[in-house]
Amino acid sequence: MERAAERGGALRKLVEIGPHVLGPASVAEGASVKMVVGAFPIAKLLYLGVRQLSKPVANRIKAGARRSEFFKNYICLPPAQVYHWVEMRTKMRIMGFRGSTIKPLNEEAAAELGAELLGEAIVFLIGGGCMVLEYSRQAANSRRKEEELTETINSLQTQLGELALATETLDAQIREVNRLLLSLPSAPSSK
Repeated sequence: MERAAERGGALRKLVEIGPHVLGPASVAEGASVKMVVGAFPIAKLLYLGVRQLSKPVANRIKAGARRSEFFKNYICLPPAQVYHWVEMRTKMRIMGFRGSTIKPLNEEAAAELGAELLGEAIVFLIGGGCMVLEYSRQAANSRRKEEELTETINSLQTQLGELALATETLDAQIREVNRLLLSLPSAPSSK
């Protein structure tokens, strides 16, 4: 009964944060959930946009790879054959066939697989490049904010020092005025 109530409470918490469910561990963090939820759809949208924009580039390069003999023989075929060999070797070992020889792919199938691998590699590289650029941009923003904060702190410390000096000066002046007031002869009282 208690477990069902706990699950119901956790489910209510997950529903409260809306369609961007991050999980019960994130819900316990409170305010940080709102920040992450706000950034998550933008990151996902950016990733999908980059993927969609890089697909035509990859398709163009794949088409060029299929037409060019040099590209086909030296760029597409070797990775495709290696990929096929690793994939088949893994499948054979999983099924228990050890020591079986693996036939290489025919040239047309290898060229097609190599072109697909090349296209996926291009999409991955473009996405990775975008991530690196975004990271460097965020790091630069973080450094800039830290420098601004340090500059603000230094400015406040300078102002605090100036105010302390002004306070000491005023305190010395007040002491001097009090000393002068005490040194003056008291006025005779008129009766």
